[in-house]
Amino acid sequence: MGYLERHTEERFSPSLLVAGTKAIISLAISYNPGSLPTQEALAWYAQGTDYHTVLRKKLLKLMQSLGLEGRAFTDTAPVLEKYWAWRCGLGFIGRHTQLVIPGFGSAYFLAEIFVNQQCDSYDSPINPSFLSDECGSCRLCEEACPTGAIANHCLDARRCLSYLTIEHRGELPPWAGRHLQKCFYGCDRCLRACPHLRAEKIQISFEFRASDRLLAMTESDWLSLSRERYGQLFRGSAVRRAKYEGLRRNIAAAFN
Repeated sequence: MGYLERHTEERFSPSLLVAGTKAIISLAISYNPGSLPTQEALAWYAQGTDYHTVLRKKLLKLMQSLGLEGRAFTDTAPVLEKYWAWRCGLGFIGRHTQLVIPGFGSAYFLAEIFVNQQCDSYDSPINPSFLSDECGSCRLCEEACPTGAIANHCLDARRCLSYLTIEHRGELPPWAGRHLQKCFYGCDRCLRACPHLRAEKIQISFEFRASDRLLAMTESDWLSLSRERYGQLFRGSAVRRAKYEGLRRNIAAAFN
């Protein structure tokens, strides 16, 4: 993830990224499927259409309806998304290092609108420090992580199944396969374990729902996945981040 080392100045100075920025609007949209059927082989966020495409359309529509001028982002630029979400009062940083929205958890995409005008009012963080401990004695996310990647409010990406199955290039570590438990793209175990995760108030956007074709995939289907079927299943999907070769690597490790 060398991209995190680039554009450091822009990350910490929004006006260098978007000249004239005077305020930042932070937003969150849920991908929590609630009681909807899901494909267990994929992390929740990757069940439907690529969130980059979906959120960009929604953000531009929102900007137009509010008469805002500026730029919108969702994991597409050097933006400290969790920091700005905390500053805007959306939530706090949990022990698993993700933003937790009280009563709703962490199954959210974050997005930002950089605007070139002042707002009429500004929100405040719900806790005084970005790294203050709001989780108390709860360790459920740590206990749910099968590889021990979470400890002391830190995440070791080298042991994180989400990183290994999506961002990592090359062979998986020999120990990784036995922890996949047939979920070979991403991992939701830490966020699913969080007591803040709730579904009863959530109505997921239809774009993020799993298709019937995806839901019908079985273990034997995955093991025989062809490049053609991969293209049919994941056209316009975030799963393409791992590419066909990466997904085949993951499948082989998961079902070994």
